[in-house]
Order: sequence, then C-alpha cells, then structure tokens
Amino acid sequence: MIVPFTKMQGIGNDFMVVDAISQPVHLNQGQINQLAHRNFGIGFDQLLIIEAPQHPEADFHFRIFNADGSEAGHCGNGARAVAKYVRQRGLTWKRELRLSTNTATMNTVLEDNGLITINMGKPRLEPEKIPLRFADTAETYSIDVDGISYKVGAVSMGNPHCVLTIDDIDTAPVNTLGPKLSQHSYFPAQANVGFMQIVDPKEVKLRVFERGVGETLACGTGACAAVVAGRLQGLLDEKVKVTLPGGSLWIRWAGKGHHVYMTGPAKVVFEGQIDI
Repeated sequence: MIVPFTKMQGIGNDFMVVDAISQPVHLNQGQINQLAHRNFGIGFDQLLIIEAPQHPEADFHFRIFNADGSEAGHCGNGARAVAKYVRQRGLTWKRELRLSTNTATMNTVLEDNGLITINMGKPRLEPEKIPLRFADTAETYSIDVDGISYKVGAVSMGNPHCVLTIDDIDTAPVNTLGPKLSQHSYFPAQANVGFMQIVDPKEVKLRVFERGVGETLACGTGACAAVVAGRLQGLLDEKVKVTLPGGSLWIRWAGKGHHVYMTGPAKVVFEGQIDI
C-alpha cells in the first residue's frame, strides 16, 4: 500500500497528515508505531487522518493517533495543521471551517496574518468527565506520588490533563514525575501532564508530558488546560501567552461557561509517500 503523506508541525509538535478522503487508508497500531519511529519511519508525535465529515454541521473529520499507535480524542496543534492542510490542498476554499474529532467539534479561522484561531470548546471540569477519580469538582486536587503530595489542576479539553504549577521550567521533572502522574490510578484513561511556570498573569512557560508520546515540543490542548487551571486558581488573566519549547501560543478564556480560544501557527515541512 503506497500512502502519500504530508509532514507538518505546529511550534514543534509534528504530525504525519494523511488524506483519507481521496484514498482509502487503513493502518493498524503496529504500523502507526513503526511510522512514528524517527530512525526507521517518518517520525511524528501524532498521525492525523483526515476523513469526510460524519455529520452535516462539520466540514471535515479527523482522527488522531499517538506515536505508540493509541488513539487520542483531541489535538489543538493538530487541528491547526488540518485546517491549513485542507486549504492548501484545495479540499476547501473556506477560511472558516468546522472540524470534528472523536470527542470534540471545533471552529477554526485562518487569520490574515497566517495564524490559525481555533475555538477549542468549553473545558470539562467535573471529575467524571475528565476522567478523574475524585468525588467533587475542585480548583486543585492532592495526588500522592512516591510519598510526596502534589497539588494539581485537572481539566479535560477533549483529553485529560493534569497541571502542576512550578517555580522553574528548566528543572521541572517532566520525564520522571510526568509518566508517574500520567499513569496514576486517579486518571483511569491516563493524562497529559503539564508543568507550568507563571512569568506574570499574562504569560506562562509550559512543558508537557503527553500520554502515549512522552515530552513534546508543544501541546495545544495542554496549553489550553494550563491556562484554564491557572485561571481557576486566580493566577492568570483572560488572555495569556503560553511559551512551550517549540514556540508560543495565545490562549483566551473568559472563565466558567465560556469557550477556550487558541491562536498559533501551522507549517508544512515536506511531502512524500511511503510503501506500507
């Protein structure tokens, strides 16, 4: 099976993007995991498979697969990549699109400056919707790891996020504490873990350990979750610049009951085809 693809990135979060509208594409978990390998495959954080819309309100549907072959429900950086891809490939000429995933539907706008703004929807804060094994909704939760109690925020942006506020982003234990929190029994579906340093109420620095991937250069839903968690704790303003290792995103959230908006870039790296 010859599969044409486009390699894209959004502030360092990289993707293999495949058009499954023009051609049938069927990949199993093992094949996806091999394609994600950066020495023996194409290399990516997530595979994005673009499909025909599944309901009349959407322009396109896309599925998201992590590097280990597991399927994710949402990907903010990936949504920007999809919006740019379908426009550049001539699959649509709209500047405003409605994209659906397995867990969310997003409105996207291609701005005049080339950046893309996405309505990421309302954050889910109730423990049963994250999912999180706590009985009551709270601004922070205490979770013990190796005998140490950590105060974390917990948010779902279509996938579960755990957010810790730290003093120094450079020394954050992303690759040691990250997987332990990600796979903690309190998170039955695992979680993406964000380590957030607050520069001031309008700017934060963030590193994210993504479930099924490890630390990535950027995580769009993680940036949204971090701002929501910070806002709930009274630490951040409505509009926040989030600087990740791969670049910056701009997140806006007015508070409970409102949608989260994310603005950032998406770029094509190269195109090719691979024999699977």
